[in-house]
Amino acid sequence: MKKTAAFLLTLIGAFVFALAGCANGDTFTEKTYTADGAGIEKVTIQAEDREIEVYPSDDGQIRIEYFDGEKEYLKIAVTEEKELTVTLTYNKEWTDFIGTKPSAEYRKIRIGLSLLSSLSASTTNESITVRSLSFSESISLASNGGSVICERVNAGKSLSLTAKDGDISGSVVGGWDDYSISCTIKKGESNLPESKEDGGKSLTVDCNNGDVNIEFVK
Repeated sequence: MKKTAAFLLTLIGAFVFALAGCANGDTFTEKTYTADGAGIEKVTIQAEDREIEVYPSDDGQIRIEYFDGEKEYLKIAVTEEKELTVTLTYNKEWTDFIGTKPSAEYRKIRIGLSLLSSLSASTTNESITVRSLSFSESISLASNGGSVICERVNAGKSLSLTAKDGDISGSVVGGWDDYSISCTIKKGESNLPESKEDGGKSLTVDCNNGDVNIEFVK
């Protein structure tokens, strides 16, 4: 009986190991996408297990640097409404999800942007960083399993920051009186009040199991 049980455990272990090996067999290729910033008004990014970094473009062009695999890759498109969409797409069997993730260097998306109306970005298990950018309408950033970091960001009307199992930190352009504030926090500390009325812009912050530290800068 003991020999039979040991044999079964060995067989199961070998089966799981084989599945994990199949899951790690994807090959990644470095790619770059460019578009004329004048033809884009809004950017929407939807990813999983990807770190997202958004920075100012120095030539007015939109530039996306990323890695595509055979089984997981970015689908990039521009709609008739001048919205650039970036979506992580999978072409996998369920067995391909067993095993370790691709190396960190393959799980990063860098995007250079010029002046736009809106930015919306979401990811899981990684951080989102946006630095030194202004948008005439809105900014919405959300990470489930990572942090949201803003460095001198400016939204003309509304700024929404959401993080679970990560921190929300950085700085927004403007004074304290420029914003109405709504802040929800669980299992963490915050330097923002739960609610503040008035202000021509809205700042909405939602953090679960992390800390909030947002500064207002000129």
